[in-house]
Amino acid sequence: MEERNFLITADTGVHARPATLLVNKASQFSSEVDLHYKEKSVNLKSIMGVMSLGIPQGAEIRVSTDGNDEEEAIKGIIEIIEEHLGEIKE
Repeated sequence: MEERNFLITADTGVHARPATLLVNKASQFSSEVDLHYKEKSVNLKSIMGVMSLGIPQGAEIRVSTDGNDEEEAIKGIIEIIEEHLGEIKE
């Protein structure tokens, strides 16, 4: 299992366009990819699940991957988040 924490710095938070990018990227992998925000966890391959979280600017999220291509999956998600949404939070 791979996990990374992120800080959402985008002014609009996780809105439809970057959420779609995340879902499309996560869907390229066979591993389970989950997005955790507050006490909720959703499948990052589900646009409705991601949008239901209503993640605002300044939110801290965690992404976990579990499966045979988990390392590639987390790298792909990191790339999308750093390019469009925020930064890794150590």
